Amino acid sequence: MGRMSFLRRHRAATPAGPDFDVLAMDPGDWPGNLGAGLLPAPDGSCQGVFLRYDLFGGRGPAMIIGNLPEGSPARDLGEGQVPFEVAQLLDALENDEEVEVTGTEDCPVMQGDNLLIVRKVKLSEGRISCVQFDRSDNVLVTIASWDRPITDDLYALLKPLPAELFQQG
Repeated sequence: MGRMSFLRRHRAATPAGPDFDVLAMDPGDWPGNLGAGLLPAPDGSCQGVFLRYDLFGGRGPAMIIGNLPEGSPARDLGEGQVPFEVAQLLDALENDEEVEVTGTEDCPVMQGDNLLIVRKVKLSEGRISCVQFDRSDNVLVTIASWDRPITDDLYALLKPLPAELFQQG
């Protein structure tokens, strides 16, 4: 994957964490292992958060949920390039096959009382399911799942996790 150029923000040089809540599945609702990562910019600001949900027993990663704010370079994709979270999932699976986006489809989904317009991302690797939607604060949420379809039940489990959970230091 090519190098990304990062936008500069006027903030402290040490990444403290995101300045936005992270929409994801609550760790208490996941019957497996969970890891989180921050995407730091050179100036120390947070350009995104991703959570990796692994299956118990060392059976590998199941899903990655990313939250990328407006202006995050990880959102800037070339033609056919897979979302950042799909690339992270492939990396976690140690799968180095070339995977491309083959199409997208917009679908309405209810999350609580909110109507989401979810973009289903179709990929050349059929075992990966991927969806994206924009939050009202312009944070892009992407869910990439390995060998499991992403069902409407999953949207009901998504909750805003406070930014403080992801603060470092």
